Amino acid sequence: MNDIIKEIEDAELKEKVDDFHVGDTVKVYGKIKEGNRERIQVFEGTVVKMQGGSNRATFTVRKTSGGIGVEKTWPLHSPNVEKVEVVRRGKVRRAKLNYLKGRVGKRAKVKELR
Repeated sequence: MNDIIKEIEDAELKEKVDDFHVGDTVKVYGKIKEGNRERIQVFEGTVVKMQGGSNRATFTVRKTSGGIGVEKTWPLHSPNVEKVEVVRRGKVRRAKLNYLKGRVGKRAKVKELR
């Protein structure tokens, strides 16, 4: 039974996954379906956490929109995620950046990796 599930999960994996880490500022190109039309919407923010493995892997991106923090969780191997483009690399020492939720302005930034 376990081998059958493993084969199905392996078939769902993307061949090429974009290389990014927690703390990076990324642009996520997501497919949005509205009625019978399909378009691509860009969501730009900081990667707050990555979790899971295999085809269940997800990552969460946080941005501030109109003074309100917005977090969105994306499945890494989803066909609805067109691509993930790294805008800048971040220097962090944590696996999950939950402390960014309580910060505003300059304090909510992540230092750039040089």
